[in-house]
Amino acid sequence: QVQLTESGGGLMQAGGSLSLSCAASEKLFFIVAMGWYRQAPGKQRELVARTTSGGISDFADSVKGRFTLYRDDAKNTVYLQMNSLKPEDTGVYYCNLGGLYRANSRYADYWGRGTQVTVSS
Repeated sequence: QVQLTESGGGLMQAGGSLSLSCAASEKLFFIVAMGWYRQAPGKQRELVARTTSGGISDFADSVKGRFTLYRDDAKNTVYLQMNSLKPEDTGVYYCNLGGLYRANSRYADYWGRGTQVTVSS
């Protein structure tokens, strides 16, 4: 079972920066996508940013131009750099890894436990 270990997050004032990292315990045979989702209180979980197997990165419109995503396949790790933070960025951020564990495996989604990001105004 692949485990995702998240680090980073915390409390920051609006306009500040935070970075998150997520390391997978094992390398998948094939990664479809790896990235971050977030869930604000009372809201559904939403995509923040992800990078796909084709090297394409998707970002939520609300974070474009402020957040960057970098994946280091050698370390099985994905990083999220969050700049110009806003109070509406507050939420629990979850790392997600989707892909094939082995060549004969079915597609599976793996999730981290989540890390809290709080942006004060």
